[in-house]
Amino acid sequence: MLLSGRIPDHVAIIMDGNGRWAEMRGLPRIEGHKRGAERTREVIAAAMEVGVKTLTLYAFSLENWQRPGEEVSMLMRLIEFYLRKEFEESIRRGIVFKSIGEVWRLPENLQALLKEMEERSYRNKGMTLVMALSYGSRNEILRAVGKAISLGVVPEALTEDYFSSLLDTSGMAAPDLIIRTSGEKRISNFLLWQAAYSEFYFTDALWPDFTREEFFVALHDYQLRERRFGTVHSRAET
Repeated sequence: MLLSGRIPDHVAIIMDGNGRWAEMRGLPRIEGHKRGAERTREVIAAAMEVGVKTLTLYAFSLENWQRPGEEVSMLMRLIEFYLRKEFEESIRRGIVFKSIGEVWRLPENLQALLKEMEERSYRNKGMTLVMALSYGSRNEILRAVGKAISLGVVPEALTEDYFSSLLDTSGMAAPDLIIRTSGEKRISNFLLWQAAYSEFYFTDALWPDFTREEFFVALHDYQLRERRFGTVHSRAET
């Protein structure tokens, strides 16, 4: 059971295991991605239900471009299909939509859709849904450094807050909790700067098997932890 008042404001998820889920069942990898897209809808609804303010989903990494061309093309079509299917419903539910990453690498029709979703949801007041697409954190940091150089920022003026404003996640709070599915225990080039004090939750469940109940288990585990942010104090003092 979730504890009231201790819901993380920002949850980020590395949605891993779609391909393995399909292969374990003798199915084409794309079938795993399709099932994963269905699970994404369920988890978004669960996050909204309990009051998560920001949900960031690692949907397609820069490294994923190295996959076979046919799989990448099918993934692009699936992402577009899913977003178009959920577009009007997400607007109605008040979701604010944002995307991070090198979106310019995506197919033009998908770029146009992402732009439309951001523009139409800008004034909404509900949960912020962030899709990390064509995203890599090292790349994001390098691009931020490039921005600082082009702006002529002197070293003395380059504070952590200012540098954060140059990242794709500018204006967003850092993730309180990062969840990774599939049994892997690594961050995989995801939100490296932003995750400095995030809590991590790893589960063996492959993403297509990561149910609403599994999501709540992760939130409950987070609620039982003591976050110190580098300080020393006891639970009685918090």
